Amino acid sequence: MKELVEVIAKSLVDNPDEVVVTEKEEERAIVVELRVAQSDMGKVIGKQGRIAKAIRSVVKAASAKETKKVIVDIVQD
Repeated sequence: MKELVEVIAKSLVDNPDEVVVTEKEEERAIVVELRVAQSDMGKVIGKQGRIAKAIRSVVKAASAKETKKVIVDIVQD
């Protein structure tokens, strides 16, 4: 899932070098944290969170076969 989120985010932002995706495995879920440059935050979130919601939907569909829930967090530094 990490690679999927990374590819999507890098295609959206102006500074693809600053995209950092980390994956943490928890008891019942896999948490994927997405960090982008401050100037690209709006591009990843979108108007009213539409792009963020779309990213989460794609990841949810891709992880349907896994037993754990996948959570995508967009982290602001």
